[in-house]
Amino acid sequence: MNVRNRVAAVLIALAVVGGVASLVIRPTPSRVDVGSLAPDFSAVNLATGKTVTLRTEYRGTVTLVNIWGTWCGPCRQEMPAMDSLYRSLGPRGFRIAAVSIDEPSLEAVRKFVAAHQITFDVLNDATGRIKEIYQTTGAPESFLIDRSGHIVRIAQLAAPWNSAEKHRIIEHLLAAPAS
Repeated sequence: MNVRNRVAAVLIALAVVGGVASLVIRPTPSRVDVGSLAPDFSAVNLATGKTVTLRTEYRGTVTLVNIWGTWCGPCRQEMPAMDSLYRSLGPRGFRIAAVSIDEPSLEAVRKFVAAHQITFDVLNDATGRIKEIYQTTGAPESFLIDRSGHIVRIAQLAAPWNSAEKHRIIEHLLAAPAS
């Protein structure tokens, strides 16, 4: 084998190794934290059956993204308070996107929503990808997002969503213009 063929073989080998490495090594996602831009996700809206994304469906609104499951006791416990908060502030533009990570059947989610007369948006991500995107450590986890799409609060475990403090925080965000 002459020098030219050896050089070509080495370059091809390096290209193959580089290609494989780029498939195996994923870039580290940005940390999801207060102040960061809320990551986009897609999920199926149970009311419409359509796939929605955070960026298209909730752009420019104050939104609470809640990641939950029907099998999760604390998740089930906080839903009535979230619905009360939504009934109070929804008319002013507040939105809730409760993303169920139940899989594969949606029947349990539909039954829960009907039994508790949930009025806010209930979505489903049966793949559970939203857990990776939002770097959750459990359920429920909630992310309060301002009009500009930035996370302003993160709540791990059930939160008192209908408390006076939460009302004040959300009312303040609703009164602020999008930046």
